[in-house]
This record gives sequence, C-alpha cells and structure tokens, in this order.
Amino acid sequence: MTASLEVVTLEPAADQLRYTFGGGEPLLTVAPGTVVELTTEDCFGGAVRGVDDLPSRVCEFPYLNPVTGPIAVEGAEPGDTLAVHLVEMAPVRDWAVSTTFPHFGALTTTHSTAMLHEALEELVWVYEVDRERGTCLFRPRRGGPEVELPLDPMHGTIGVAPAGGEVFASITPGAHGGNMDTPEARAGTTLYFGVNVAGGQLSLGDGHCRQGEGEVCGTAVEAAMRTVVVVDLVKGGAPAWPRLESDEFLMSTGSVRPLEDAFRVSQHDLVTWAAQLTGWDPLDAYQLVSQAGLAPAGNVVDTNYTMVAKLPKRYLGGAVAVDGVHDRLRETAAAYLGSR
Repeated sequence: MTASLEVVTLEPAADQLRYTFGGGEPLLTVAPGTVVELTTEDCFGGAVRGVDDLPSRVCEFPYLNPVTGPIAVEGAEPGDTLAVHLVEMAPVRDWAVSTTFPHFGALTTTHSTAMLHEALEELVWVYEVDRERGTCLFRPRRGGPEVELPLDPMHGTIGVAPAGGEVFASITPGAHGGNMDTPEARAGTTLYFGVNVAGGQLSLGDGHCRQGEGEVCGTAVEAAMRTVVVVDLVKGGAPAWPRLESDEFLMSTGSVRPLEDAFRVSQHDLVTWAAQLTGWDPLDAYQLVSQAGLAPAGNVVDTNYTMVAKLPKRYLGGAVAVDGVHDRLRETAAAYLGSR
C-alpha cells in the first residue's frame, strides 16, 4: 500500500449494526482523506435466504435496514461538508433477494394509502449472482422467461447524523441523507453531506446489486456488500440537502412527501447550486436546468420520497464544484486500487 495512503477496515459484528441515523457512538474515527474498507449486511440482516423465508416470519420489526457506522471524521464541525467518495462495491454472496410486502411499495395499499382491496401477496425472489460475469439472474416465481440483468451495485442508504439531536430510523431519507435509494450512489460518485454534529457520523448500508429508478415494489436486488470509500472534509459550505457528483453530472436530492415537493426541493437545490458556481442569475440557471436537466426518481415507497435533479457538468462553463474535491478523491481511489 502507498505509504501516504491511510487505509482502515470496519467489519461490524451483528450486534454492532445500527438501525438509526443519530444517537450512536462512532465505531471508528478517521482523519480526512482516509480510505475505509467496510462490510454491510443486506436490508433483511441476512435472514431472507430462500423463497420460503417471508420477511414477516423471519425478520424482527423494526430491526430492518441495518447500517454500518457511525464513522466520525476528525475536525468535522456543524456547517462543514463531509465528502464521501464511493471507490468500489461488490456483493459478497452468490445470491441476493427481493420481495413484495403486503403494505409496502408503490402499487399496493399502505397505512397511509387506504384502499378497500386486498394488499399484495408477500413473495420472495432469489437472484443468482455471478460476480465474475457481473450479472444477476431474475427467475419468475410463476413461469415465463428468466432474465439476466447486469450488476450495477449501489448503496440505498448513506448519510450522516441529523441536526438538532434528532434520531431517524435508517429507512427514512431526509436532509441528512439516509434511505434515499438512488441508483446514482454507485462507484465513482462523490456524495456531499452537511455536517450537523461533531464528527459528522457517517453510516451506510442497504446494498443493492441493482435497482430500477423509484424502487417501485419497495425492495431492490438486496445484497450484503464489501465496499470501499474515501472520506474527506471540506470546511464550511454545508449543503442544505445531500448532493452528488460524478465525472459527468452534478446532482441534488430532495426527500420529503408529497413526491412533487421532493421534485421541487431537488430542482431548487440544483438551480441555486448552478447559479452559485457560474455566476448566473437564478432565473438564467432556472432556464438552463429546465432545458438540460434530468430528474430520476430515487424511491417512491419510503417514509419520505426521494427525487434527484441532474445537470451535465459540461454545460457549466468549466466551473468546479466543492473546490475540486471529487477529482482529488478520484485520484486517491485510483492510487488505492493501483496499490493492491
């Protein structure tokens, strides 16, 4: 390993997994710029392993969606920006699962969407994961062709401790991040979170082999993951909502209900971010985002819904976001990967 590269490992035991953001002592404290190799359990805690393992029978509610962490970052203070670069992630098992729940998902009756018809049936799908070929195999439960899908690993849940001493369940997305379930949180992407408490207190989990936008049925191809991140700190400049940066795009998130307000939050944040970076008048930025922006859904099933607003960086006239931290962390990631 490169002498100047600090690498630490975090592999929590089952009793060290957390189910909230906020309210916990850190499992690990690192300096800015540290590479963290970590493991995460799937959203069912590994309890759903076959088609007969219905979550309502084998899982203990509300102990779902465990996260690894918190990870404290030295020097992080409220008002700072925590930068988390996803270096790589890969499923650790040769299987993954997805389910339908009777009262969870976008196309069934729920506790807040009352319907007279019966809720959907609870079913489990087991996907065969081929890590060498980079695929996962969808097998219909009731006949029809099998479909081989490409792996596109991501973390559905990633965030920091909320502000004001609040504690949120890990299934809830919000201004702190949390269960945003956006497929944009894949390797090569940097996420920016506003620091609310000393150390920031980063946690992540809910690994997905892949997920469609919206996570319509309520679950993705859920998998335990081995993940590598680089954690860095930018003094000041805390965003109001989590932001993401890839090589090609700047992205803003909004996680509230109703869905149109999540859309508005993400679009508002992207418009104001673009205006700040370029010096454009806000209405000029509004116009440009309206014509060149994208709006993929994160989730439309959780306690809050998540929308993402995306703008290609090539339209920003060479403006550099967050002091160029994304490019620096890409270099750190390349050095780490090249040294193994």
